[in-house]
Amino acid sequence: MSEINSRVIKTLSQVIDPELRRPITELGMVGEIAETSSGISVAIKLTVSHCPAAEQIETNVSKVLIAEFGDVVTVQMQVMTADELNELKAQLRGSLEPKSNPFTAGTSTRIFLFGSGKGGVGKSTVTANVAVALASQGYEVGLIDADIFGFSIPGQLGLTAKPTRLDDMILPPVIHGVKVISIGMFLPSNEPVAWRGPMLHKAIEQFLTDVYWGSLDFLLIDMPPGTGDVAISVGQLLPTAKSIVITTPQMSAAIVAERSGSAGLKTGQEIFGVVENSSYLLDAVGKKLEIYGSGGGLEVARSLSERTGTAIPLLAQIPISPALSAASDAGMPLVLSNTTDPASQAISALAVAIAKDKLPMTSRTLNVKLS
Repeated sequence: MSEINSRVIKTLSQVIDPELRRPITELGMVGEIAETSSGISVAIKLTVSHCPAAEQIETNVSKVLIAEFGDVVTVQMQVMTADELNELKAQLRGSLEPKSNPFTAGTSTRIFLFGSGKGGVGKSTVTANVAVALASQGYEVGLIDADIFGFSIPGQLGLTAKPTRLDDMILPPVIHGVKVISIGMFLPSNEPVAWRGPMLHKAIEQFLTDVYWGSLDFLLIDMPPGTGDVAISVGQLLPTAKSIVITTPQMSAAIVAERSGSAGLKTGQEIFGVVENSSYLLDAVGKKLEIYGSGGGLEVARSLSERTGTAIPLLAQIPISPALSAASDAGMPLVLSNTTDPASQAISALAVAIAKDKLPMTSRTLNVKLS
């Protein structure tokens, strides 16, 4: 390899593919490098012609090359051949067969299911913000919107990008450092979903097997409210997942939330803890106003502790925050837009508690044996 080629490759190793989250030099995306009479010509090979990150990749490539070589660089955007694409897919899958679930019992990814007994308790808002908070701590995070009928995660995050299809492999869009997949990304406008159980199971299965997640530290699942088909499917497909039960202070909500947490026990999910959302409102002088009553979160934690025979903690009490609602509507997570808001701080603390959790014993044992 010539000195120029070596310098180009070293320079381009700084460019990270926005979807695959790896240097383009490791993905076979750097094509022919040539010295011309007017400077240097570099070919960059996209995975597909309609790659949504094409403009960003070209901009980043041009930026680093000009910084290294000056204004004598020409970037030619090309597309991988079928053989090159197949080689890339094989590289990404590693030892996994096509359409394999990477989150089986031996996974090193920590998986958390955010569930609630009923809708309207802020489950999706909490899940989206926790995912972003974990990513901001430097973790690799994936987020599945498993609420097929009431999907809202793309809107919560301000995500409008669509997944990229590499034949039978799907690259999830990345926003705020989080890889995200939702049925809403595959539907026109606000079209409703009207599916029976088998279709729901198939959708969740494809989110796990067809999507390229890469090496994740955390996978968060925004579950649908209640204890229906999706909960059963997730329980079967994600054996190491732990449940986080979201409730509000009202006793009526707590009773239903307890039911949701108990359902997870039947499919083998350990309960990590309880989160009480809309716990109180802080007035102008910092006094807590318990608008929706009190004690719901503690009651759910107490009841689930009795059922499981282990201490289930109340992980967080998130205050009512107009800023939190506004941030969700605007598609900008509060943990990024307003770090001093009490709700933002409570959610960030929840993310820290989740980050401190250890891997399931089966995964830790397996990793020791493999090392």
